[in-house]
Amino acid sequence: MSGPRAVALLSGGIDSTTAAAIAFSQGFVVYALTFDYGQRHRIEIQKAQAVAKAMALANHVIVPVDLRVFGGSALTGDIAVPKHRSPHEMGEGIPVTYVPARNTIFLSFALAWAEVLGAADIFIGVNALDYSGYPDCRPEYIDAYQRMANLATKVGVEGGQQLTIHTPLIKLTKAEIILRGIELGVDYSLTTSCYEPSPAGEACGACDSCLLRLRGFNANGIADPITYCVPATA
Repeated sequence: MSGPRAVALLSGGIDSTTAAAIAFSQGFVVYALTFDYGQRHRIEIQKAQAVAKAMALANHVIVPVDLRVFGGSALTGDIAVPKHRSPHEMGEGIPVTYVPARNTIFLSFALAWAEVLGAADIFIGVNALDYSGYPDCRPEYIDAYQRMANLATKVGVEGGQQLTIHTPLIKLTKAEIILRGIELGVDYSLTTSCYEPSPAGEACGACDSCLLRLRGFNANGIADPITYCVPATA
């Protein structure tokens, strides 16, 4: 493979899969990074593997970092996952599905791997419209992290190529993200979004992430290709 290298954070969901596809479409040789952080929706790790294989990415590394030792989130602790919330309710405050400092942790691993690879680009599928309550999905957070990263690495200190953190989805709606992925040939049947899937991996259709996903597909007049526990509507 030829072209500049980039590290892409890949969770197996719509946003990270689309961001990785965008990186690939821009000519980057993509190295995917997934985390086994003790999340209750562990099926996303399997989905990330399927996505990386389907895209024929240069490499895919799964890093274990157990955030259950801290808890503090519905995704890593004994806190109920919110269900059947309205768009207004989703937009109020920081949701309990926020995992403390998750993107800071993930970006730090991505930064380390990028430095080893000689890569000056990291892609992350953060989105400030659908998840405005997540403090580590905001443009000002990404800008601050990028400034810090260029102060914290050998290549940055020695005056080499500066790191760029790409956030191609940050100002897009879920519907726009899905449409962009379809244009790029993304197979969304390989992805998952659910925070509380069934033991068989079927999506619940009621958590915030499922509802946002369903609304995105509905807005495009396209059926969601994944399986839900019950007929799901948004």
